[in-house]
Amino acid sequence: MPTHELYAHDPGPHEWQVPATGAARFNWEYDDNRDRLLALYQKGKDKQWDGATRIDWDLEVDPADPLGTPDEVLILYDTPHWAKLTERDKAELRHRYAAWQFSQFLHGEQGAMICAARIVESVPDLDAKFYSATQTMDEARHAEIYSRFLHEKLGTLYPVNDNLQALLGDTLRDSRWDMPYLGMQVLIEGLALAAFGMIRDTTNKPLPKQILTYVMQDEARHVAFGRMALRDYYRQLSDAELREREEFVVEGCYLMRDRIKGTEVLADFGIPAAEAEALTEQSDFTRLFRRLLFSRIVPCVKDIGLWGERLQRAYVDMGVLELGDADLDQLMTQDEELADQLDAQRFAAEEAARKAEVAAAVTAATADDES
Repeated sequence: MPTHELYAHDPGPHEWQVPATGAARFNWEYDDNRDRLLALYQKGKDKQWDGATRIDWDLEVDPADPLGTPDEVLILYDTPHWAKLTERDKAELRHRYAAWQFSQFLHGEQGAMICAARIVESVPDLDAKFYSATQTMDEARHAEIYSRFLHEKLGTLYPVNDNLQALLGDTLRDSRWDMPYLGMQVLIEGLALAAFGMIRDTTNKPLPKQILTYVMQDEARHVAFGRMALRDYYRQLSDAELREREEFVVEGCYLMRDRIKGTEVLADFGIPAAEAEALTEQSDFTRLFRRLLFSRIVPCVKDIGLWGERLQRAYVDMGVLELGDADLDQLMTQDEELADQLDAQRFAAEEAARKAEVAAAVTAATADDES
């Protein structure tokens, strides 16, 4: 079935064109010696995987509860609206929230793929081009996986959130080569990692857990790449140039915090836009998620050298300034290790099942011989 027919709301034209500016840079120095980035490039090659085989697509997904996360994360939970919902309505609400979340993941991953390709084109250093090429493949795999989950398991998609689209457009229209790093690697992927991690750590459903755990293993490398490249480059910029980047970060952080909420789903249940906004703002889950959202962005922004007064004041206003001291390396290491642990658990379970099957066959054969 064409994707256009699965959208819960009309997404408009099938294609969105963003006029791009900036130079494509060639580099004839093939003996680049930034060992850290080249090591990351090697890791990016070694860690390539196939979403069609590493993920168990035979796992069933309950359309009434696709993610298995607590109902407390739903904006309508514990409101007068929740009390009026039938069990069928609650099942539909869970389904649509999951479809909305994974649709934004899908659209974001396509944006990440395009931004990574732009980095290959525009970044001046060859080692950064090498790594960005592996990231482009990673993001293509992620978009493929989220698309398959939405088409085969949920059967419902939502159009890209207007504000996510605005941030993607701002990132891609900027002619400076570092802006796809800053907009995508730091801001949009920081938002995505917070959402991925929240579901990964609370779902009791094996298929979404596999998808998110394996995607986050890749994203840990992408964040490391962005930090290395931007930290080196921003040391060379003037104060005025750094302030321009900080303004972009401030505007992007407020945009993500205040406007990417999922109120589109509430509209499907007849809740007016103003009331949907108010319910979202009053939700305990919204406050928790906003804090999680910045758990990866703030320490990354500080690490790459963007920490001027305007930016710090904005983070004080958002109540997240202290997150600048968080251990980002530990979070990234955990993301990598959880994927390896999940693989080990799955392979151990599969091996145990295989041995049990063999033992049962031997027992049956022995019984036949004795009879």
